[in-house]
Amino acid sequence: MTPIRKIQEQHGIVGRERELAMALAVLNTGRHILFEGPVGVGKTTVALAVCGHLGRQTVRVDGDDRYSEAKLTGWFDPPLVLKQGYGERSFFAGPLVQAMTAGSVLFINELNRMPESVQNVLLPALDERIVIVPHIGTLLAADGFQVVATQNPVEYVATGHLSEALRDRFEHIVLEYQSAAEERAIVARETGSTDAELIGHAVALARATRRHARFKKGASVRAAIATVAIAAALDGGDALRRAAAAALATRVDLRDDIDADLESALDEIYAAVVERGEDPDAWGGEDPDDGRKKA
Repeated sequence: MTPIRKIQEQHGIVGRERELAMALAVLNTGRHILFEGPVGVGKTTVALAVCGHLGRQTVRVDGDDRYSEAKLTGWFDPPLVLKQGYGERSFFAGPLVQAMTAGSVLFINELNRMPESVQNVLLPALDERIVIVPHIGTLLAADGFQVVATQNPVEYVATGHLSEALRDRFEHIVLEYQSAAEERAIVARETGSTDAELIGHAVALARATRRHARFKKGASVRAAIATVAIAAALDGGDALRRAAAAALATRVDLRDDIDADLESALDEIYAAVVERGEDPDAWGGEDPDDGRKKA
C-alpha cells in the first residue's frame, strides 16, 4: 500500500492525492507548510493526517484576533515571580516554545486571523530556529521543529494578509473544492446514507451556491453533509428543501448588489438543480436575466 493510500484509509480522506504527496515531500525536507483554501475543504484534516503518518507530535494553536504574543511564546506566573523572581521555574511555556523544545510540529489553524505582532514572533523561529524569551534568553529549536499552518482566503471575514516576510518562510499548498464525485463520496461516508439521489441533490445544491450569481460566498461539502443528515430525519415531500434551507443559511453569503434574499436564492438553485436536473458545474458566465452563471 502506498503512503498516500495509507493516509487516506487511516484518516478517512477522499481524494487529495496530489496535496498529500506535496505535503509529505515538504515535511520530509524539513520545511514549513502553509495550507490555503476556503472553509470546509479539509485543510486541518490533511495537515494533521500527514503529520500523524510521519509520526510527528503536534502542538496545536487556533488563531484569532485576540491571540497575544505571550500566549504563543509563554508567560511568567506573577505569584511565582514574587516568590522566586523571573526564571525558568516561574515561566510557563506557550505552544511555540513547547514545540521548539520538543522538536515537534507547531500546527497553527487559521494563521491569518492572528494579529500581525503575533505573526512576527514566528519569523525568527521559522528562519533562524530561535525565539527570544525576556528574562530567560534565546532558546534554540530542537531537531524536528517545523510549523504547519492553515489560512482562509483574505476575502473571508476576520482574516488578514500575512506579511511578505512571513509567507516567504512557508511552502504554499492550495486546497480547492473537490470534484462532485468526491464530494458525494465524502457525504456518503460521513452520513452513512445509501440514498444516492438524496446525496446527489444535496451536493448539487451546495455546489450551486458557489456558482450562482446571487451568492457572494458559497457553501462547502459540510452543507451537503448536514442537508442529507437533516433530510433523512424529516418527514414529508419537502424534506430536502427544508433541510437545505437549514444547512445553507449559516454557510453562505449573498451579494449585496443583487436584490435577493436567501429564500428566493435557494428557490432558484433548488428549481435548477433538483427540479430541472441542471449541473451547476456547467454554469459559466453570468446571465443577467436569472442571476445564474451559465456556460
